[in-house]
Amino acid sequence: MALEITDANFEELVLKSDKPVLVDFWAAWCGPCRMVGPIVDEIHTEYEGKAVVGKVDVDANQEFAAKYGVRNIPTVLIFKNGEIVDKQVGVAPKNVYTGKIDAAI
Repeated sequence: MALEITDANFEELVLKSDKPVLVDFWAAWCGPCRMVGPIVDEIHTEYEGKAVVGKVDVDANQEFAAKYGVRNIPTVLIFKNGEIVDKQVGVAPKNVYTGKIDAAI
């Protein structure tokens, strides 16, 4: 299961991470988000120790979604050294997400 990232722990888990971070911005009512969720959970397991993989519920945590201009969900952002290095808006196959993480490692 991917990490639960909130407004309270975003800076610690994402911006201060020494590893690349994949952040899935999602909501429970979003159908496409439910398609991406299991993919993100798989990536979390596969990249254990190599990258941080987590999810932000945009209904409960709006601060960083607004800060990074997340207007459509699902939106997946890839961070490295506290900066966005890549993004994917909408549903994509697993290899798209893993390719983005691999490029950041």
